[in-house]
Amino acid sequence: MNKKNVVVIGGGTGLSVLLRGLKTFPVEISAIVTVADDGGSSGRLRKELDIPPPGDVRNVLIALAEVEPLIEELFQHRFSNGNGLSGHSLGNLLLAGMTSITGDFSRGIVELSKVLNVRGNVFPAANRSIVLHAEMEDGSVVTGESLIPLEKKRIKRVFLTPENVPPLQSSIRAIEEADIIVLGPGSLYTSVLPNLLVPGVVKAIEKAKARKVYICNVMTQSGETDQYSAADHLQAIIDHCGTELVDEVIVHGSTVSTEVRSRYAEEGAVPVEIDEERLQSLGVSIIRDHFVTELGNMLRHDAIKVSKAILRV
Repeated sequence: MNKKNVVVIGGGTGLSVLLRGLKTFPVEISAIVTVADDGGSSGRLRKELDIPPPGDVRNVLIALAEVEPLIEELFQHRFSNGNGLSGHSLGNLLLAGMTSITGDFSRGIVELSKVLNVRGNVFPAANRSIVLHAEMEDGSVVTGESLIPLEKKRIKRVFLTPENVPPLQSSIRAIEEADIIVLGPGSLYTSVLPNLLVPGVVKAIEKAKARKVYICNVMTQSGETDQYSAADHLQAIIDHCGTELVDEVIVHGSTVSTEVRSRYAEEGAVPVEIDEERLQSLGVSIIRDHFVTELGNMLRHDAIKVSKAILRV
């Protein structure tokens, strides 16, 4: 039996968590990763070297790598001092160096994937830096992925500059050949949608014969999805990209402990309401189960359980 081709599109911690689980199954994985980040080490390298931000790509490479734990720790090591080094992770510097050697960010990822024995393919959403902007409901525009949530305003839409940035053809090919396409998990406006806004990506997903799954966030995100229900998350994708991108929505259908609720309430986050009737009215099937684990006072998707649900579609 041929292995299923699974394309996962997103960024941030949620994407890496899912991929660690998905790689334990007999599937062919392609991860398409956002390059809109402009904060921290990634933002500094992006500005100083004029390369796409490497941070999300670094985390995905490590999630899919099959190396000794010490090598993973080394790749993720962040320097705490040193003139010019402080705040940088070694993995980001290696990606920047490989980009310089090969002259191409995506080629640099391919070469570093060989070194790390990466299980699958990792593609940047675009092969150059893109800038994310958000138009708020009051008409103001905020520029910069890291600044958007800080504005604490309701987002009307997000958009990219340059508008005509070309997609990576390897990404488009992976989407066309996919059996399953997964959106998320991750920050709706700053991790998931920036990938979809790259010209050509939505059209490729629409044309693909794959089943298309959206993994909805378990908690709202302050300054980004305040008071959003599951249907609000999906509606934002529809408003930006049309109605042909999602067949199934995976939602966490159990309660969250009081301790975890209290921890997230400190940053203005609450559990996402699962409004099933409205979701169904948007033309999707709902996959509802207990999909999270509590790590201390943090929530993370149960990567194995979510992966099984994805593969069952």
